[in-house]
Amino acid sequence: MSKVRVAPAEVEAYLAGVAEPGQGTLRRLRAMLLEVVPEDAVECMSYGVPAFRTTQSIAGNAAAKKHGSYYPMSGRVISRLASELAGYETTKGAIHFGLEKGLPRELVERLVAERVGEMGVGKKKSSSRDQVTGPS
Repeated sequence: MSKVRVAPAEVEAYLAGVAEPGQGTLRRLRAMLLEVVPEDAVECMSYGVPAFRTTQSIAGNAAAKKHGSYYPMSGRVISRLASELAGYETTKGAIHFGLEKGLPRELVERLVAERVGEMGVGKKKSSSRDQVTGPS
């Protein structure tokens, strides 16, 4: 039986305030993250952006006027995956992506796995996936 998670009000308010195409892109990214973060991860706001955390932050995301940002919550993750991130603009703590395209699932999975491995906690979700509820 899969559990249903509803976004915290603050996360939903943030997403609702993002113009298209960014809103849809961030909602798709959120859905991917819900499937790949550890089972004990909670969704929250961190540093003013939607994020997931267990004992430490795992991933965050945001939209700016001309790009989206994925925050792996560790600059070491960006350094270790530099070759896989070659097609994206990166900073010490963020990966920028086009609001129309988003990030591919395989890359999101790698980013989360790298961060969770670095943290040394949690396990990936089982095959029963959480369902995202609320507006799409």
